[in-house]
Amino acid sequence: MRNWLVLLCPCVLGAALHLWLRLRSPPPARASGAGRADQLALLPQWKSSHYDVVVGVLSARNNHELRNVIRSTWLKHLVQHPALSQRVLVKFIIGAHGCEVPVEDREDPYSCKLLNITNPVLNQEIEAFSLLEDTSSGLSEDRVVSVSFRVLYPIVITSLGVFYDANDVGFQRNITVKLYQAEQEEALFIARFSPPSCGVQVNKLWYKPVEQFILPESFEGTIVWESQDLQGLVSRNLHKVTVNDGGGVLRVITAGEGALPHEFMEGVEGVAGGFLYTIQDENAEAQKRVTRPVPHRQGQR
Repeated sequence: MRNWLVLLCPCVLGAALHLWLRLRSPPPARASGAGRADQLALLPQWKSSHYDVVVGVLSARNNHELRNVIRSTWLKHLVQHPALSQRVLVKFIIGAHGCEVPVEDREDPYSCKLLNITNPVLNQEIEAFSLLEDTSSGLSEDRVVSVSFRVLYPIVITSLGVFYDANDVGFQRNITVKLYQAEQEEALFIARFSPPSCGVQVNKLWYKPVEQFILPESFEGTIVWESQDLQGLVSRNLHKVTVNDGGGVLRVITAGEGALPHEFMEGVEGVAGGFLYTIQDENAEAQKRVTRPVPHRQGQR
């Protein structure tokens, strides 16, 4: 069998090479005097092009005007440039189906999820996460746990918290809780828990207040719990906690959704505490607080 393969392989390669040369060679002249267009129609058009850079522009199907703006500005200059037009290729990448939800009714301009805020809880603090009644509390092996979320309507975080340990009398651990804006290196808020300074216990969590600033709509953040001790945290995965979204003003983002770069997630995805927040009443509070300016920093935390 191997001998037959050795004999057949050169034949196959020779036939393929012959066919390739036949297609690339011009057709023989025809005695009937057929025009050049007829001759070219007999063979496929072969065009050898090489580009140094290929640019893909992601665009929603309904964004005709935005694509035309690109075509009439920098893309027009590129196409007409004698050197760049031979080195750079630009293609629009468009989805097969458009989004029927108007931009103003979406959770954010780049998704097709309907913003659905119903009966927001005003003028009171809301616990973002809570444990189920039958959920036992105990230390895990995870020393760093984080969860990400997106703000769909302006909120004010008032306190950061950690889960209590049912095996401890009082609070016997050292934990740091940090709130980051997505892709930022510097933490916006930090709360440190220790036996001498453990905050206030509410239900199954210990809370400490933080400086209050408005987190605006479309804010994306990550809360990171870090154990400063050798033992791990009291933590749960997202399926074993209740998320209190205040009527739809915030949404938890999982790494599986791909909404946030995975490299910006720290430790294990889960919840090792929570935070208290209030929904920003624009009519009553807009003049009392200002949105905290966040300097842009490159790099990972």
